[in-house]
This record gives sequence, C-alpha cells and structure tokens, in this order.
Amino acid sequence: MDNTTQFVLKQKELFTKTGSVTWESPSNIALVKYWGKNPDQIPANPSISFTLNTCKTTTKLSYELLDVPSNKFEFELYFEGELKEDFKPKVVTFFQRIEAYVPFLKSYRFKIETSNSFPHSSGIASSASGMSALALCVMSLEQEINPDLTKQAFVQKASFLARLGSGSACRSIEGPLVCWGKHQEISGTTDLFGVSYPYLVHDNFKNYQDTILLVDKGEKQVSSTVGHGLMKGHPFAERRFEQAHENMSKLIQILKQGDLKNFIEIVESEALTLHAMMMTSLPYFILMKPNTLEIIQKIWKFRKESNTHICFTLDAGANVHILYPEQEKDVIMEFITKELVAYCQNEQYICDSIGNGADKL
Repeated sequence: MDNTTQFVLKQKELFTKTGSVTWESPSNIALVKYWGKNPDQIPANPSISFTLNTCKTTTKLSYELLDVPSNKFEFELYFEGELKEDFKPKVVTFFQRIEAYVPFLKSYRFKIETSNSFPHSSGIASSASGMSALALCVMSLEQEINPDLTKQAFVQKASFLARLGSGSACRSIEGPLVCWGKHQEISGTTDLFGVSYPYLVHDNFKNYQDTILLVDKGEKQVSSTVGHGLMKGHPFAERRFEQAHENMSKLIQILKQGDLKNFIEIVESEALTLHAMMMTSLPYFILMKPNTLEIIQKIWKFRKESNTHICFTLDAGANVHILYPEQEKDVIMEFITKELVAYCQNEQYICDSIGNGADKL
C-alpha cells in the first residue's frame, strides 16, 4: 500500500488570518475507465483520461481565521451566486476525509463560491472539476501556511485530496493525458493521485477534439458511488479489472505511434464495457437512452463512409463524447450539426478539446 503519511501537514502554526484564492479546474473524460473501488477511494483498476479545456468549474475560497478553532466545519457554499444548503453534505464529507492531511480546516471560517462553464447535472463530470478546484483552493491556503511546499508536492497533494472528494477528480489537476492507478508498465503511477502520462504522444493526439452531445440532462439514474459499489461481487469484475490493465498497456504503443484505428477500438470498447458492467450487476441498470444508441449507430456508419477517425466514449450516463483528431474537425463538425444534434435534448451540445489542467486565477 502506498504511504499516505507524506501528505500530512506537520506544521501547525497558522500565519494567514484572512484572504481568498480562486482556481479554475477542468473536467476530464476517461479513455480507459475506472469502475469499482476499494475503501478510501482507491481504484480497483488503473485509468487514463483526456483533460478537457472548456468544461470547467471555477471556485473561490475566502477564509477567515477563527479566534478559537471550531468543533465543526464552518462554511457557506454558493453555487452560481445562490446559497446552496443541499450541496453542503458532500463538502462536509470531503472535509472529514481530508482533515487528517490539512488539520487547519476547523481553524477557519470559509465562504465557497463556485460555478460551472457547463450545465450542472448535464452528465459531464462536475464532481471531478468541482472537487479538484476546491482541493486546489485548500492547497493554496496550505501553501500560505507552509511556503516551503514545492510545486511537485503541491500538485501531488492537490490530486491526492481531490481523489478523496471524487475519485476521477484526481485526474483533473494536470493534462493533457493523466493516469490514475498503479500500472506496472507506466512509471510513477499510483493509486493515491493522478500523474501526467510520462511517455511519448504522437502529434495525431495533440489538441484532440471532444464534442459532447447532451442526450439527457436529467439526474443520474444511479450515483457513481452506488455504481462503483455494484462491482463488489460482480460476476465479471476480476476479468474487467484485468482488461483495464491490458488496455492501458496497449495504449502505450498506440499513443506513441499515432495509431488512430486501434485507439478507436480501445476507447469504444471501454465505453461499452462500462455500460455492460452496469447492465450485468445486481441491481442492473441501462443508462443509455434510445438516442444514445441512434448516435452510436450513426457514428459507425459515418466513420465507414467518410474514412475519418471519429469515435465515441461514454460516462456512466446517456450523453455521448465524440472524440476526433483536430485535422478532421471541419468534416466531422458538419456531420455532427447536420446529423447528430437533433438527438440531443433541446439540441444542446458542447464543443471542447484537450486541455492542460487547472489554473490559478
């Protein structure tokens, strides 16, 4: 088991009385999916994701030192300018999980102001962007208290804390490709935090495009936490975890050689496997909608006819992420707007591309 004591803040003196910090952190889309976890947000298999560029959460953390530490977490949370009491329990859980590593949390009163550049509950991983942005704000406060913190230590601990809020959030700190979960062929990988993919990536994958089709903007049918839990005792879980390791290994050569054909095969297979695991769990769920399937069929047909390298991936929901190389953007965007947008809820879609991670504003 990796050592977590390295992340405990040893220094207890608090020098910073009041202030604020703002971070902007992106969502990400997994190519090899993580599905199933062990206690303390440890992934059951490794994953790799593209960091997005446009779909972001912006979070401002204002802090004020209390005269005496509180026995509870003192904070107000505003989402898009409105006080949100119903968002607070998730943040309380997050603070409870990270308090051992950032023991100053109860010494401050916080105001958290957060907003998304994309519709909330639109099936884009808002917990990934939201929790990573908040973790980065907390780390900026730690840096005020401990100015000796190196950039690498800051990034690793921010990713470590973000993971305790939402597993995939640890992949949103950096970009453009981030690995999370120990994999024997990718050096530096760990279950504790995300790391930038360390090997050569072909120009074919530079500035890759992701157009997100919002098929269904409703609340998730099954929460991620429940979904991950259904992998416990799942009849196909062990083979699935092995498959994820195999696909991570295959991607090393694929990314190096710019092999778009085999990239497509792995990415689409991973998306469908994720949904297959949910369809074969107990209880079972079908998270795709009829329009999801229509879009997939049309993508396959268009790819064959146009000789382009369009492909899809899915999160645990009905929406479709369409991935394609930048050099094919014009012809693929024409296809999307003419043929696919009609299948989106209120014809809504988001044009995104690969980004480089979070920014302090």
